[in-house]
Amino acid sequence: MKFLVINGPNLNMLGTRNPEVYGSETLSDIENYITDHFPGHTFEFYQSNVEGELINKLQSCTELGIEAIVANFGAYTHTSVALRDALEAIEIPKIEVHLSNIHAREEFRERSLTGAVVHGIITGFGKQSYILGIQAAEQLSTTS
Repeated sequence: MKFLVINGPNLNMLGTRNPEVYGSETLSDIENYITDHFPGHTFEFYQSNVEGELINKLQSCTELGIEAIVANFGAYTHTSVALRDALEAIEIPKIEVHLSNIHAREEFRERSLTGAVVHGIITGFGKQSYILGIQAAEQLSTTS
């Protein structure tokens, strides 16, 4: 199976930005953890701090042969109608993930605009959120 694991703003700062919230591992560490955990799958990893670049990547899923999306849009989760609209148009399994529990943080983080158009949201399990997201997408893929 081919996955797009897409990450939004500030996730390139993992390991140094608020380690008490996000942990001390870098985004590269998490990517390695994912590939080590799923040796039979292919992963395209993508991170951008720019909303339009994230949308362009989502819109390229068909031409890239992507079969499922695991997405952590960071702060755009709570603010981006444009990302929500891009996701809504994609029909492959889509799972939103978050390292921290967005419901245990500031009130504005509790609402996910993108969450309304994905198959599910996994939040609060650190890097394991990505693993659980991939497993959920696998399950959706086999039942569709």
